[in-house]
Amino acid sequence: MKSQGIAILMLLGPVIFSVHADETFKVKRTAAGHPDLSGVYDSGTLTPLNRSDAYSEKRYMTREEADKIAARTATYLKQPDTADPDRGPPVVGGDGDSGGGKGGTGGYPNYFLDIGSDLSEVDGKFRTSIVYDPPDGRQPPMTTAGQTKIANSFRSFTHKNTGTATWLDEEGPGPFDNPETMGLAERCLLGFSAGPPSLSGAYNNFKRIVQTDTHVMILLEMVHDARIIRLDSEHVAAGVQQWQGDSIGHWEGDTLIVDSTNFRHLTGLYGGDENLHLVERFSLLENGNLHYDFTVDDPTAWTAPWSGSFAWKRSDQSVYEYACHEANYSMYNTLKGARFLERKMMKERSEGLEGE
Repeated sequence: MKSQGIAILMLLGPVIFSVHADETFKVKRTAAGHPDLSGVYDSGTLTPLNRSDAYSEKRYMTREEADKIAARTATYLKQPDTADPDRGPPVVGGDGDSGGGKGGTGGYPNYFLDIGSDLSEVDGKFRTSIVYDPPDGRQPPMTTAGQTKIANSFRSFTHKNTGTATWLDEEGPGPFDNPETMGLAERCLLGFSAGPPSLSGAYNNFKRIVQTDTHVMILLEMVHDARIIRLDSEHVAAGVQQWQGDSIGHWEGDTLIVDSTNFRHLTGLYGGDENLHLVERFSLLENGNLHYDFTVDDPTAWTAPWSGSFAWKRSDQSVYEYACHEANYSMYNTLKGARFLERKMMKERSEGLEGE
């Protein structure tokens, strides 16, 4: 699924996120006087995480540019692939060998995706990327350690499927040696864009927030995760590491500030590790949407901190169960297939040596 997001951004280019005004919305407050963030939100946005080269140093785009991109996106998601009828409908994800249709397996037809489609302005301007710091709108370069972690932790995602056990000729663990060598999303531990920080993904972008005087819960549609944020508390001991980190929150005026540490060596943020320090800011907008702002600081993964922001759109929809791969059938079959290819390759090589 990682490749799905990459393919979408490459095809569509930079797009802005949407915010619809709701003049009837009134901010509700808790007994303590804080804004009540409770509700369901859709974080799907066409805004790319990193600014496209097409916009260089431009932080904003014009309304005309936004309208054209919105129209092109809608057309892309609805039309079948006419370039190669033998491959079937367009599938985002994988390359020519591992994509959908003839010759391989892949993700979903593009018209099944829910990546966001609404276009509007925020503060009268159209942004060209979610990342706003560094000023060039792009994540800073990763460290050597961060690049190595991604290369080793997501080999099952990036593996090029040739129908043979090519990993036997490579050094180190193979991408399908056992469940632990497969990506977190494939193991349904942490899902794709769910984070934290929560970014827009190819689908399942809904969140439900439930707020009390002592806690805030964020239920993520993607891979069933529920974040529990303790208010006015302290972090757990440094040795306690969790998949989503340990999150504590406090109010600064009408903005909820959430500080997260104590992550595991692999996180829901691709490349992040146990040194990830995440600060998130949640604030209600006048139209009922939620402004989401975050800062990532992980010195062993990126050469500098980076920040981003976009809107979560208030919705009257529900957050449904995400069963991921029920009963782990998918993982079982993936590992079983890998063992089959390994035995086949070793047998062919053995027979080849005997014939010499």
